[in-house]
Amino acid sequence: MGVQLAAEQVVMPEVENVDLSDSELLYHVRDALKSAIQGDMDNYSQLVGVINHDQHLSPEEVALLVTCLKALSGAVSCIDIVHHKSLLSSIFRMSMWNYGTDVMDALMELVVSLAASSGQYIDLCLEMLVSNFMPPYTFLQLLSQPRGQARKGQVLDRVHSTLKDIADLVPLSPLRLEKIIKDRMPNIFIKEPLIVMYVENMLKLESSPLGELVGSTMLVAIVDRLVDLDVDVSWDAILQDDFTKGIFDIELEDLEGPIDNGQQESFDFELQRDMWIDRFFGDSVSAQKLDSLMVLIFEYFISCNDSGRLCQVFDTLLQSFEKTVLTAYKSKFAQFVMFYACSLDPENCGKRFANMLIHIFESGAHLGWRMSAVAYLASYLARARFMDMPFVADCLERLVNWCYNYCKIKTGEINPNPRAHKDFYAGCQAIMYIICFRRGSIHSLFRIKSHLLRMRIEDILRHSLCPLMVCLPSIVEEFLRVAETTCLFSFPENNAPIGSGLLESEVSMAFGGNQRLDTFFPFDPCLLKKSDRFIRPNFIYWSMVRNTYDEVEDDECTSDEDEVEVCIPGNGMDIVDGGAPRSCHGDNGNLEVEFDYNLNKMSITPKNTLLQRFGGEGAGLRMPSRIRPCPDSL
Repeated sequence: MGVQLAAEQVVMPEVENVDLSDSELLYHVRDALKSAIQGDMDNYSQLVGVINHDQHLSPEEVALLVTCLKALSGAVSCIDIVHHKSLLSSIFRMSMWNYGTDVMDALMELVVSLAASSGQYIDLCLEMLVSNFMPPYTFLQLLSQPRGQARKGQVLDRVHSTLKDIADLVPLSPLRLEKIIKDRMPNIFIKEPLIVMYVENMLKLESSPLGELVGSTMLVAIVDRLVDLDVDVSWDAILQDDFTKGIFDIELEDLEGPIDNGQQESFDFELQRDMWIDRFFGDSVSAQKLDSLMVLIFEYFISCNDSGRLCQVFDTLLQSFEKTVLTAYKSKFAQFVMFYACSLDPENCGKRFANMLIHIFESGAHLGWRMSAVAYLASYLARARFMDMPFVADCLERLVNWCYNYCKIKTGEINPNPRAHKDFYAGCQAIMYIICFRRGSIHSLFRIKSHLLRMRIEDILRHSLCPLMVCLPSIVEEFLRVAETTCLFSFPENNAPIGSGLLESEVSMAFGGNQRLDTFFPFDPCLLKKSDRFIRPNFIYWSMVRNTYDEVEDDECTSDEDEVEVCIPGNGMDIVDGGAPRSCHGDNGNLEVEFDYNLNKMSITPKNTLLQRFGGEGAGLRMPSRIRPCPDSL
């Protein structure tokens, strides 16, 4: 045996120069493997050296590598996980990104053979394939070139087809793959191109035949990573900008952009918007990664919608939202994944999302989650341009009914107690917030207007729990303006004076709690550059609401028909004594002047009267950007 092996030492180095048949090559490889078990490592070491050589390969070296890989595929029964540890390590360290298609195919054939030969190789094979989801760092620059993109397609196509082949041969392998992908998922600190490519592979896997087994896990893990990145984006710069601005003052007109204006104005708007976003998030690497990932997911949703799979994917999204996003009180952008999915299919996804939020608010076990759910609901129904008004009115009625039933239970309460009735005040604030944004639709649709009048909104807001005193003052003020100008509701002047300009009162801070859920409006304008182009066409900005005000301003409370339709006394409930009667008459001219002036102060998240004081009306309408969280909660 020793003499024979000595002869083999001469033959192996010359393999590249000898025209060996497949059977002869297989014999040499098997003999090297068996000799290594017996302690003779010479031929085995040469074989390992061939596998390890991956830099600047000549055509002859590539041919040798391919033949050795193919020979190993036929000799997997001779490979021992203990004695051939170095060989296996070399195989599983190979990066397909460093080779041509001939080597890729031979390597994938070997990986499939190893996975099918013994269960002890399954995890090693799957980990090797998942590691090829991302290229080596040295390859990143090539990704921007055509040859880099071509190599990417060659690698990833083979990776996913091999995963499918292994799953066919080893039915339990998808369960192992699921865990491996989650465990190897890049953290938030890895370079943007790498994490984007990894998520791209996860989405590709979700839409593949294996998606039926691992798809839901992929989506949940992706949403979790979005939230991780979201939380890592700091609010500090925005907080320092001016935390005293009001709920309806934060929408900067720079972000709204021209409507049906010329190309130059549109270009100027884009430039202004990008400069404004760069001011706060230009240096945030996490924000840039989050933006790129969300665009990738938006594009994936489009493909799912085109293939009729969106509803199936949305099932998983709903579960993930409830467990991850809803409970992440500092979430700023990740929730727009839900918003965009709903915009693609409002009738199914859009309505299911709203119904889920209402259900959580009505029957959720955790108070904080219930308050968060109603905040999401209010912001969603206010901002979602794709949700039809009849459905919004139905959701509004469910909120009103819940609050009304709460009032009946708490009839004996005399003074407001924000900490004891947080969910009630959250529901009342949501009702007012939705009405402020949907006021134009309510005015234009008589059926919706009549529907609204039949609700017990006045009874709720007049209750002795005093929601008008507890809810966020800027929202209460705007709601009272709507009530005054539309004659839909009437309230005693001493309930909540218009024009107080308070960011918040002591009681509103109490009901908001440490997480400040009273100032949480999660679907305020998206401040991510690339994602915004997907959200914008389906989004209601405050400027649109203001334009509606302007259009109907002259028609408010002027015609006899409107007086009959709008100024119907509400079906009061004897919770409190009657309030002041409403009137559709009076000095309309003065009302319009005052109304127009007040509109210039509208906002979407805490109000600063100093802006009006020192900026005057010339400061113009300011549009909501992002809700400023309470500094204490950060």
